[in-house]
Amino acid sequence: MTVRDRLESILSRLDARAGDERVYTRLYPEAARAAADAADARRRVGISLGPLDGAVVSIKDLFDVAGEPTSAGSAILRNSEPARADAPAVARLRRAGAVILGKTNMSEFAFSGIGINPHWGTPGNAADPARVPGGSSSGAGVSVAEGTCDIAIGTDTGGSVRIPASLNGVVGFKPTSRRVPTAGAYPLSRSLDSIGPLARTVAECAAADAVMAGAEPQALAPMPVAGLRIGVPRGLLFGQVEDVVAHAFEAVLERLVAAGARIVEHEIDDLLDAMAEAATKAGAPLVAIEAAGVHAQMHEALASAYDRNVLARIRLGAGVSAAAYQVYLETRRALIDAMDRRLAPLDVLALPATATTAPEIAALEADDDAFRQANLLMLRNTSFGNLFDLTGISLPMPNLPRPAGLMLMACGGRDHALLAAAAGVERSLG
Repeated sequence: MTVRDRLESILSRLDARAGDERVYTRLYPEAARAAADAADARRRVGISLGPLDGAVVSIKDLFDVAGEPTSAGSAILRNSEPARADAPAVARLRRAGAVILGKTNMSEFAFSGIGINPHWGTPGNAADPARVPGGSSSGAGVSVAEGTCDIAIGTDTGGSVRIPASLNGVVGFKPTSRRVPTAGAYPLSRSLDSIGPLARTVAECAAADAVMAGAEPQALAPMPVAGLRIGVPRGLLFGQVEDVVAHAFEAVLERLVAAGARIVEHEIDDLLDAMAEAATKAGAPLVAIEAAGVHAQMHEALASAYDRNVLARIRLGAGVSAAAYQVYLETRRALIDAMDRRLAPLDVLALPATATTAPEIAALEADDDAFRQANLLMLRNTSFGNLFDLTGISLPMPNLPRPAGLMLMACGGRDHALLAAAAGVERSLG
């Protein structure tokens, strides 16, 4: 099948549901057809721009595309000033031959791990449309899982790539912060934001990551599972884990042990407590403090136009002083160094990416307290990775009634090693 044939099949599927489209907020059919035809023309004469040449790609609705507003999942920005240029990550994808199909839905301003959006509608989970897709890269996770793209590009500030990957049963990779330039991506927290791919395989994620990072994609050599040093941080991150997720995780560990992995319990609760204490002393979480700065000119003047749950989280950070913020950043830097030392004996840390499978949309839309509790639990296992500047990936765990992910994490800067380890685990799990 040609790239153009595949593209037309996807466009036909999307056209059939156009009256109730919630996964994509904008499509680029003509530009995508031109890119697909170009990829097919290159293939006919034996030319390739690399592993992304002809791959159908979706991008989260917070990336700049030249000539159009960047809405970031909000009603407020729908008619904002058009972007002057593509975001660097988008431009690099185009140069690598990617067929950019459209922009995907998201939590408003990327500030939720659930994926509910009252302005654009909520895309149903790919495994069960009555359940949440995970956020904030909600449409990204669904678009890969349902097969309307090969690779989706999202952002991850507290888990926004790994959570939708976990809940939709695909692979989601969060690189070390700043590995991929965040220019042209509407910010949530400049200290924590990172740009990462979702796809069906680790290799596809690695290829997309390399392109966006400005590196030459290389064939990914899976690390052997035999001898892999895996730490399991039992404690705070294992409370309130849904039974089916806990059983699936233990089954995965058993399979990895059978394949020769060395698994040890690895304590990090003291560092998690210290980071939480830093937020308490500052007066708000880091993401809320920096989000309040981003939205300083909007969040009160346009309060009625915000998702009320997003507005409540932004307001948490609005009163924090510059001095308290600076102390928080200095404490965080010291704790990042401490975590790097703690993880040095390991190849990866392993835990469930999400404590639960996807809850039902209706229950969380009807009850703000239920939403907040579900959001905190959904973000818990992923967000510490952003605070400690780790790199992380979620892989689908097998034999679950609803999807949930196995998360592997490593020290910041060890992106290639993490991807190689994840590819080995992926192969071992089949």
